[in-house]
Amino acid sequence: MSETPAEIEARIAKRRQDLAATLDEIAVRVHPRTIAGDVRARALSAVDRTAGRAYVAVNRTVGDVRSQFVTEDGRPRLERVVPVALVAVAAVGVMLSLRHRRR
Repeated sequence: MSETPAEIEARIAKRRQDLAATLDEIAVRVHPRTIAGDVRARALSAVDRTAGRAYVAVNRTVGDVRSQFVTEDGRPRLERVVPVALVAVAAVGVMLSLRHRRR
């Protein structure tokens, strides 16, 4: 089965259109503005992932520390809170006395 000249011309025209569309797509992909936008998007994505991981890690740490000082029902664990509070008050006192001595 051989093609008619009109069918050959139609197939060639279709291939030209496909080739033109492909070349247009390549031109858009290699354009400096497109490349810069892609790089920027990847960098922002990496920053978002890193910030998300940091948030999860901090949230987990805060939860772990909180569980050391508060019971599951929300009451403070005095046997742990009081010693930490005393150390904090002593540290502030030492810092204030050192500051007062410098003057």
